[in-house]
Amino acid sequence: MELLNLSEELKNNAYPGRGIVIGKTPDGKQAVTAYFIMGRSSNSRNRVFVEEGEGIRTQAFDPSKLEDPSLIIYAPVRVLGNKTIVTNGDQTDTIYEGMDKQLTFEQSLRSREFEPDGPNYTPRISGILHIENGGYNFAMSILKSDDGDPSSCLRYTFAYENPKAGEGRFIHTYMHDGNPLPSFSGEPKKVAISGDIDSFTQLVWESLNEENKVSLFVRYIDIETGKYETRIVNKNH
Repeated sequence: MELLNLSEELKNNAYPGRGIVIGKTPDGKQAVTAYFIMGRSSNSRNRVFVEEGEGIRTQAFDPSKLEDPSLIIYAPVRVLGNKTIVTNGDQTDTIYEGMDKQLTFEQSLRSREFEPDGPNYTPRISGILHIENGGYNFAMSILKSDDGDPSSCLRYTFAYENPKAGEGRFIHTYMHDGNPLPSFSGEPKKVAISGDIDSFTQLVWESLNEENKVSLFVRYIDIETGKYETRIVNKNH
């Protein structure tokens, strides 16, 4: 699989929707994850990321303008012991609660499917980073309709053991802008990971479409110690 330039992938796509990147720094010492949200409607754009415990949640930037909170207000990131869960919806809680009861990542998502927002039927994308005894692996999942047919749910899980330094995987909800929006298809893209947390955050944020970008979360986790650093960027501030 070709190693892609993450900045170019983002710059050449006006509307990938929501996106998750998971990988490893070039020196192999830190696990990396990023999650961004974009919006076309005023309701989607009226959001910010705020820290909540070891994770984050979305909240309305202007509560008076909040229309329907059901699909836009949720906790994208939660931490369960040595596992960091990153998703584009309230399935973060489903995974957290399932894995807390010894279910696997995949089993936890069996009770969920794509979002009920026809005609887009936005895919639910999820990721999990697992750090233990100086080792690191991660997995990604997408639950999506079968080419816009809501009677059929397609479930894909991709697992990455001992990922390579300087590389990551990138999955997003939509292939590109459209009406209806076409769901992501294929394997998560292989992208290069570079720089420290600040330069990586800047690279992602500046590459997102200026009109549609809303918020970005980036976390670097020391694989040896489990200590982490977080950056949050909100267009509304």
